[in-house]
Order: sequence, then C-alpha cells, then structure tokens
Amino acid sequence: MKRREEMTFLERIYVVEIAKGLRVTFGKLLGNLWLHVLHALGRKTAGAAGVAIQYPNVRRPYPARYRGRHRLTLHDNGDIKCTSCFLCATACPARCIYIEASEHEDPNVEKFPKRYEIDTLLCIYCGYCVEACPVDAIRMDTGLHPEVYPADPRLFIEDKETLMERSSLLEEHGPEKLYEMHIQRMQQFEKIVI
Repeated sequence: MKRREEMTFLERIYVVEIAKGLRVTFGKLLGNLWLHVLHALGRKTAGAAGVAIQYPNVRRPYPARYRGRHRLTLHDNGDIKCTSCFLCATACPARCIYIEASEHEDPNVEKFPKRYEIDTLLCIYCGYCVEACPVDAIRMDTGLHPEVYPADPRLFIEDKETLMERSSLLEEHGPEKLYEMHIQRMQQFEKIVI
C-alpha cells in the first residue's frame, strides 16, 4: 500500500477533520445518553445501557493471551531459569527492570540474578521482556491483572522472590485457585481501606 503524500486543502486546515471527530464523539455521547435515559424510565432496549464489572466480586473473563502479572519461571529443582543476560531489561521501553548478576556456586551455571526487580509503577505491560528472553525465564501468563498495594510506592517494586513465588503458586494451585486467592486478598484490602 502506497501512502498518499499530498493532502487536500480541507485536510491541511483540519476544519473538516475536526468536525468529523466531533460528530463521532458527540454521536456516541448522545446515543449512550439516550440509552441511559430509556433505562432510567424503565424501557427495555436492544442494547445495554452500560457495562460495569463489580470488581472484585465479579470476574472479567481474560483472553488466553492476556499479559498479566510477571513471574519468573523455575527449573524442576526450584532454581531460577534466568541467566542474567539482561535482554529483558534492554528490551524494556519503560526501563523498569533492574538485574544484578552474580556468580553461581554450581560450576555448570555461569551466572544467575542475585537481584531481579520490576518496578510495576513504571511498567507498561507491553510484554517485550517476555519476547526478548531466550530461555523463557520471564512470563506474563498468570491470568491476573497487576496487584493493588497500599499507598507505599516501595511495595510496587516486585523482587526476585515474589516473582519466583508466583511460578510456584501457579504450578501448585493452577490459574483458577490463584485467581480466587487474589480476589480474597483484594477483598481483605478493600475492608482495610474502607
């Protein structure tokens, strides 16, 4: 497909394009407003007036390819698969991954992450870290959205132990039980906040 280089006069002054955008925006606004008024008056319509998920009590179905919380995968003996190659940190556009490599006591293992942290406040959940990893050490397949923590920003930095624990819990309990445990934590947090 060849991109058109020249714009017409009306496209260059943007008046028509702005009018088109306003028409779409206000069309959606008035359409949804009309549906809500009809529902408020007790009328049945073909479409729903609004879609709201009552989190954490109602589960939103996530697609299989959903990029949820990060986790570090483990070998069968429980060791971390990460080789501290820094490809995930290099691929990260948000620069939210910090790795500190160290020598392993096992001579067969060249190096491992002594420290591995992800700052979830900076993370944009793009999945580039997962794609860049050559040994499949990091994944975002827990089926859960990012955790909600209290107001302390230090709690949003997830360390190596937390990321490894997620793999253990996912393997031990499965995604459905993991989701139930997550919902229970969120409901407890909701009770504390309120």
